[in-house]
Amino acid sequence: MLAQISSVSLIGVDALAVTVEVDVSPGMPAFNLVGLPDQAVSESRERVRAALRNSGLPFPISRITVNLAPADLRKEGPLFDLPLALGLLVAQGLVPQNALDEYLVAGELALDGSLRAVPGMINMALLARSQNRKVLLPSLNAAEAALIEGLEVYAPNTLLEALNHLKGTHPLAPSPRPEREDLESTLLCLSDIKGQTQAKRTLEIAIAGGHNLLMIGSPGSGKTMLSRRATSLLPLLTDEEALEVTRIHSAAGQLGARGLITRPPFRAPHHTVSDAGLIGGGSIPKPGEVSLAHHGILFLDEFPEFNRKSLETLRQPLEDGIVQISRARASVTYPARFQLVAAMNPCPCGWAGDSEKPCTCTPAERSRYVSRISGPLLDRIDLVVTVPRLTIEELNRAPEGEKSTAVRERINRARTLMHSRQGQRNAVLVGQKLREVTQLKPDAAAFLMAVSQQLSLTARGYDRLLRVARTIADLAGSEDLQQVHVAEAVAYRPKALEVV
Repeated sequence: MLAQISSVSLIGVDALAVTVEVDVSPGMPAFNLVGLPDQAVSESRERVRAALRNSGLPFPISRITVNLAPADLRKEGPLFDLPLALGLLVAQGLVPQNALDEYLVAGELALDGSLRAVPGMINMALLARSQNRKVLLPSLNAAEAALIEGLEVYAPNTLLEALNHLKGTHPLAPSPRPEREDLESTLLCLSDIKGQTQAKRTLEIAIAGGHNLLMIGSPGSGKTMLSRRATSLLPLLTDEEALEVTRIHSAAGQLGARGLITRPPFRAPHHTVSDAGLIGGGSIPKPGEVSLAHHGILFLDEFPEFNRKSLETLRQPLEDGIVQISRARASVTYPARFQLVAAMNPCPCGWAGDSEKPCTCTPAERSRYVSRISGPLLDRIDLVVTVPRLTIEELNRAPEGEKSTAVRERINRARTLMHSRQGQRNAVLVGQKLREVTQLKPDAAAFLMAVSQQLSLTARGYDRLLRVARTIADLAGSEDLQQVHVAEAVAYRPKALEVV
């Protein structure tokens, strides 16, 4: 008998339709699996065999041929276990074929017949809705699949539950759509940081416009504390953004039992991260940290300690907002519209410019240290701020800072202005649209021209300075771009790091 079960294969953040064809015919017992399966798919034969027997279900002692169509598409992962097991049951006449015609099926089987979660199920759910189908998948994946409105999700815990549902003896209820989580109480507050008025102002400008930020200061000055509170200043993701971020985390297998990701992500990889870990990769490419930080913040602490080659891979996504990964088996494009927030010490020992501790580095050591950040990469950073280390006495005298909620309200007002004017944040403005929204008064234009010559700004640096000035004006509620806004933007403009 022949059975056909509809399933999916994940390429990047997209789910592609796959048909699992199972043929059980007389002959010498054999189990052949074809259709470009990887090692994990090939090993499903043993998992399925054990799961059927341990669930009290028959395994055919016949010639079994399984084809994963289309045959020229590479298949990977254990998500074909459940459709393969159900296909064998259909081929033995234990489940009617028409019971599965309206389902997309995926799931990994344990040897005892229980179902384990598999990555990328929200992407499978999107495909199922486009095909007007239902989905049958492990209960641990129910929350993410049920996020897709208008889709029926059935999530058994075991192979037997799936069988009884399809036979109609014990039908499952559709999984409910999860509620949005309120994570406000878990966010760190900006008021925890005393002093550092200029650094907080720079962080506010960066978050409002989506600009890249580099903080330089001695150990313990508060750079990491400021960075980790940046997410408390970011507005909630829109429904479209939340779905896009959730799809990426699901494809990477990092969603777990969470539902929709409504808060902008904050990713802080260690400086020993590999190129593939940062940018994405693998034989069949997976999302890297830059994509997992999509619509959120990528925080790189100890910035110069990252591998030089890894840092250089950031240049394209910082400019284009996407990552293109080409491998022999597949070529995928991941979204990577993240905001870079980086922190570094001023020198290897960390105390250059400190008011109390002397620096022990030689000029050559300092030069080598800062040269790890290339000019082209620095040119893509919009704001650089020095974060001085405060003494204990200064910290005790400093009043409590402004709360994140108050700062976020100003940022929300500024972003509302941006979206009503151009439909996007200032950081991604380009071309004619940038020129339209950054018209300068004559005195401001003359000032900017003089500064551009003095700083030897590149065309990219000039545009980035204009974007920052536009954000400063939006925070002030000013429609016109004035000289005072340009002057403040110039104060944060990256210069040679030896001079900063």
